[in-house]
Amino acid sequence: MDKLAILIPAYNEEITISKVVKDVLSVTKNIRGTSVYVYDNNSADKTVELAEKAGAIVRHEFAQGKGAVIRRMFREIDAEAYIMIDADDTYPVEAIPEIYDRIINRNVDMVVGDRLSSTYFEENKRPFHNVGNSLVRGLINFLFKTDIRDILTGYRGFSFRFVKTFPVLSRGFEIETEMSIHATEKRMLVENQVITYRDRPEGSESKLDTYGDGVRVLKTVVNLYRGYHPFGFYSIFSVISLVVAALMFTFRVWIPYTNTHTVDNMPSLVVSMILVVLGVIAFFSGSILNAIQTNDKRAFELAVIAADERFRDLNK
Repeated sequence: MDKLAILIPAYNEEITISKVVKDVLSVTKNIRGTSVYVYDNNSADKTVELAEKAGAIVRHEFAQGKGAVIRRMFREIDAEAYIMIDADDTYPVEAIPEIYDRIINRNVDMVVGDRLSSTYFEENKRPFHNVGNSLVRGLINFLFKTDIRDILTGYRGFSFRFVKTFPVLSRGFEIETEMSIHATEKRMLVENQVITYRDRPEGSESKLDTYGDGVRVLKTVVNLYRGYHPFGFYSIFSVISLVVAALMFTFRVWIPYTNTHTVDNMPSLVVSMILVVLGVIAFFSGSILNAIQTNDKRAFELAVIAADERFRDLNK
């Protein structure tokens, strides 16, 4: 079992991978039991060769996508602490010792490398990325009542408990959103650590599709809100249906009826009743799913206990 596992997902990063690995090895030389893992995701350049030459342990994930890579990492590696950093040399490796200290000595489950509170908006030359980061951060902090300052950062530290109880469902870059919401909803200890950010060096290209991945991230937020807060999610539809039904019934049926004592707009009456039924169904659907979610929370607490027991067994 490693003391510290540095996890580097990589896909066609030959320009920067060697520097990142060497910098990580240099900054962690005083942390005994550190291993640097580069997980290659079907690179077509010299990423693997350069990573091995720089001193990393190289493994492969042939299912394409960052989510698939992280799933493989979390399943295969056992360590007291994990730090995940991108291979594009945009994050400062100098923050690794402090992140490690938070996990080991403060029992933090997830440390978030916060770019947005420092240099991100000055360094990042892609304006829609800036808007997207701010939008996602605001939306998640509003919906899930949290204070994570950088939702989409790829620089994070994890405890053994988090890694072994996190169900990786996403396939692409929306995985960071999933991590943030999972940690918050499962009441794990999350801390922000402000880091400096520098844009990619010349010749290095981002794998992020600004619009496509942005839509997937927003879709992930909605799906996770529905899963973690089903009563709140379905109550929105219930309230909308009942309000529209009340307005339609009042102005299209009831007010004309008081004047003529006949139902002049029968279709409006039928539609308003259908909306009432749909509103009631949505309300009770949310209530039932909320009860199921409560049972899932109990099951998760048992999974955490099992993970803690396994951690103690590995350290004997």
